[in-house]
Amino acid sequence: MKHILTAQHISKNYGDLTVLSEVCLSVKEKEIIAIVGPSGAGKTTLLHILGTLDRPNEDPKTEVIINTTDTTQLSDKKLAQFRNQNMGFIFQFHELLPEFTALENVCIPCWLGGSFSKESKEKALRLLKRLGIADRASHKPGALSGGEQQRVAVARALINDPKIIFADEPSGNLDSENADRLHDLFFELREELGCSFVIVTHNKDLADRADRTISLKDGKIEV
Repeated sequence: MKHILTAQHISKNYGDLTVLSEVCLSVKEKEIIAIVGPSGAGKTTLLHILGTLDRPNEDPKTEVIINTTDTTQLSDKKLAQFRNQNMGFIFQFHELLPEFTALENVCIPCWLGGSFSKESKEKALRLLKRLGIADRASHKPGALSGGEQQRVAVARALINDPKIIFADEPSGNLDSENADRLHDLFFELREELGCSFVIVTHNKDLADRADRTISLKDGKIEV
């Protein structure tokens, strides 16, 4: 099966602090990977670098290839466009904009890409319907439960048809019932849409269900 992501020799320092050291990994199409490890192991930093939200140390050996594009070679502007068109993101605290409705929040990646079309709104509504919260489309985040907010965040991650979704502790703020529902949703979406997931999680149930688990400790992958 083809790889959607290949990362080689990923290192990251903040001053004298080494957060990641020579990390190499790959993700196949339709694969769900869980990144696990103790707090401070470098999991979120790795996720942000794989998702191009942060850059690794400069090194001629370093590559972060997504869909055949080496993202380390792109300018900040081109990288932002590439990220918006090819990736989706789900965060622990949803990161929804409080002044916008659920529907508007889902549409934000389209707007960032310059599309304000009626089709974008219709697609956003279809996603909310698929996730079981179409009746909450006109509500702002403050009027939604935690589980509903996270489903809006999932819809937003899907709106541009990404081939890979990065999730940072996506169920960390949910009760066990809503966490289980969210995890089920990831596996359903993988089958329906053919997308891959890279998920940082402390949730053992989710890690056990993943196709593969990558364990980080002290900035390195444990073999």
